[in-house]
Amino acid sequence: MTDRERFEVEALGRVIGGRVEPTDDYWGGTQAIIQLDDGRFTSDATKGLEEFSHLEVVFRFHLTDPADLNLGARRPRDNPDWPEVGVFGHRNMRRLNWLGVSRCRLVKVDGLDLHVEGLDAVDGTPVLEVKPWFAEMGPRGEVRQPGWVGEMLGDYYAPGEE
Repeated sequence: MTDRERFEVEALGRVIGGRVEPTDDYWGGTQAIIQLDDGRFTSDATKGLEEFSHLEVVFRFHLTDPADLNLGARRPRDNPDWPEVGVFGHRNMRRLNWLGVSRCRLVKVDGLDLHVEGLDAVDGTPVLEVKPWFAEMGPRGEVRQPGWVGEMLGDYYAPGEE
């Protein structure tokens, strides 16, 4: 691997509030704040963001045990009814770079505090990037996925108990 393939990333903020433990389901209605670093950003950084309904957020799975890394194939949620799938066929935290990507609803912008709903990251999570969701950047053409995905994620954004 060359130096061009390796780089460092700095958190631009943190998740405040919401869940304290990552769980597999029931993220619907979860309210949190993405608090951007006021040492680097001013409120100009969020100007115009309130015009968008959704954000795409990149974050670091900071609570994951490094010994839990799995770069091979395994059954989603260890369910014997679902097929073995390689690391790139999953969206979980057992990844080489420990990165998560989530789309969430932007409730309001208050200076450098982005109030969001449905962000599947927990309190204290380092946020690496925030981008407004553009509908034009969504999937083009037919979308397909295996049946186990819908079965597994049926309650992912169902209302939870906070």
